[in-house]
Amino acid sequence: MAKSVDEFNKKRLRSSNITVVISIALVLFLLGLMGLILINAQKYSDYIKEQLVVNAYFAENYNAKDSAKIAKMEAEVFKDIQKLAPVKKATYITREMASQEAKKSMGIDTDALFEENIFPSSIEIALKPEYVDPAKIDQALKAIKAVPGIAEVKNDSTLMVDVYNNLSRILKWILGFSILFLILAVVLINNSIRLKIFSKRFIIKTMQLVGAKRRFILKPFIIEAVILGAIGSIIGLLVLFGLWYYFTSQIGSAFVQDNNQYFWLVLLVFGVGIFITVLSTVVATWRFLRSNVDDLYYS
Repeated sequence: MAKSVDEFNKKRLRSSNITVVISIALVLFLLGLMGLILINAQKYSDYIKEQLVVNAYFAENYNAKDSAKIAKMEAEVFKDIQKLAPVKKATYITREMASQEAKKSMGIDTDALFEENIFPSSIEIALKPEYVDPAKIDQALKAIKAVPGIAEVKNDSTLMVDVYNNLSRILKWILGFSILFLILAVVLINNSIRLKIFSKRFIIKTMQLVGAKRRFILKPFIIEAVILGAIGSIIGLLVLFGLWYYFTSQIGSAFVQDNNQYFWLVLLVFGVGIFITVLSTVVATWRFLRSNVDDLYYS
């Protein structure tokens, strides 16, 4: 009879541990998924901002006789532009390239309608994402215009401000959902641990009544919590990155390739899983350590 009771208790314990691990894995999977979405949303936000280029034009008083001298001067100005703090990327567009681009946009295949070098050379500048900001864009434009040799700077400031505001709004929503999932992770994992500890409340109180110290009682529960939290985190992360790898292999490589960001995400999810599990275990166990024997029947 005693053997059957022990077997029943072991099965119930295994079932309880499996339930806790699955709960942790599922919740951390969703939390990690929101983290991946947030990382890639930030990347695409920066990518879109870099597409909003600024055009810096050289002086139009071009003289073919001094073409070599002018080309050297423009090359030096181009180097100065590249060194500016707000500049992410700069592309030098010669007069010939500008003419070809104009013909292409107009659908013209002949040179008959164009005078030679009718368009001025320029530099197409992609600003760093942090400078595509209503508070910093003017500062970036002034720095570019202050470079000797630049006659005019053009950009669509209204478009930049609209894009910045819309992207900021989207990122705030994604960040808000990520925080919500973090709160849900804490609540769900805490409830799973509390149910597990609740099933052992009589064992906890019995150990206390026979003279075991609270630290001694807490130790095995904390060790078990660390193990369960680690297993749940590993399972959740394996499923997450397995599905993410399959998804990106189908879509292509248009996602964040920076392994450092993924490393910090793994560390965060793993740490959250263990921390919440241990904290919930300590709180739930401490509750029964402080309770009276009679309270165990009404908890």
